[in-house]
Amino acid sequence: MKGRDILKGMLGATDQARSDAPTSAHAHRPTGAVRAMNLSLGKLGEEAAAAKSLRESIAAGQMVVELEPGSVEMSFIRDRIPIDVDADFETLKLSISESGQQVPILVRPHPEKANTYQAAYGHRRLKAALDLTIPVKAIVKNLTDEELVLAQGQENGPRLDLSFIERSLFAYRMLQHSFDRDTIAKALATDKPEVSRLLQVAQTVDAEVILAIGPAPKVGRPRWLALAEKLQDETLLRKAQHEMRKATFAGADTNKRFDMLLRSLEPRTSERRTVETVRTKKGLPIASMIQERNAVKITVISPAFADFLVKKMAGLVVAFEAENKAETKG
Repeated sequence: MKGRDILKGMLGATDQARSDAPTSAHAHRPTGAVRAMNLSLGKLGEEAAAAKSLRESIAAGQMVVELEPGSVEMSFIRDRIPIDVDADFETLKLSISESGQQVPILVRPHPEKANTYQAAYGHRRLKAALDLTIPVKAIVKNLTDEELVLAQGQENGPRLDLSFIERSLFAYRMLQHSFDRDTIAKALATDKPEVSRLLQVAQTVDAEVILAIGPAPKVGRPRWLALAEKLQDETLLRKAQHEMRKATFAGADTNKRFDMLLRSLEPRTSERRTVETVRTKKGLPIASMIQERNAVKITVISPAFADFLVKKMAGLVVAFEAENKAETKG
C-alpha cells in the first residue's frame, strides 16, 4: 500500500473512532492540567474584563458604591421644604424596602470632613436608607460647589419635583451663596427673566412664612405675590404670625395652609376698604387713596404732586368750609 493510502486509512479510522465515541458531555470535557488551565484562562479573562469595566466606571465617575447613610450629609443648599407628612416619601421608602434602591444618589467627598460625603441629589433616597438602616447606593464624584448645585438643580428640574416656592427659595439660597444669575438659571433649567421672578417672591415673603406654609405645589407665582403684597403691612404680618400658631393651621396640608393664611389676611366685611389709584391724563400714577369705613388714607408717590398739595392745602380747606356752609344753609 502506498504511503498516501496508508495515511488516508489512518484518517478514516480516526473519523470512524470519533463517530463511534460516546456523545455524553463527559466525553469531551478536558481533564487534569488541561482543564485547570482552561478554567484559569477563563477566570483571568473575566477578571480582566471586570477590571477594565471598573476603570472605565471610575474614569467616568459612574462607580456605584454602598455607603453608610450616616456618613452622607445633605447638600449645602437645600432645595426642598420639609413637610411633616409626605405620602410620596413613604411610597418611595416602601418600594426600596421591597425591591431595593434602583437608582443611585450622587455624592462628592466632603470638602472639609474626612470620611464624609455631601449629597448633590437623591436626598429622599438617602433619608429612606437612613430610616431603613441599610447602605445607600451612590456614585462618588469630585465636584466643585458650582458643579454640585448644577447637578442638584438639573436632577430635580426636569422631573418637576419642586414646587414654585421651592424653586424660588432654591434660587434665593444660591444667590445668598454668591452664585451668579447665569449659574442659577442653568441649575433651574430656565432663563434669567424667570430667575428674577423667582427671586422676587423669595426676597419679598418672609422665610418664616414660607417654611410654615410648606411647598404648596398647587400655588403659583401670582398668588404668592398677592400674599407678599399683603405681608408688607406690619399689621397683616402680625395677623399672619398669629394664624400660623393655630393648631388648625399646623394640622392642615400645605396647600390648605396657604389658603387659610391668605384668607385670614382679607378684611372682614365691616373692614372692607376701597383702593383707588390717582392718575394723570397720560395714565401715570401719582397717588393712591384707601377709603375705609371711617377714614381715607392718601399716599402720594409723585414728589411734584406732593409739593402741589402742600401749596394748595390752605386753599382746599377754605373751599371745603365754604362748600359746607353753603350746604348747611341750603
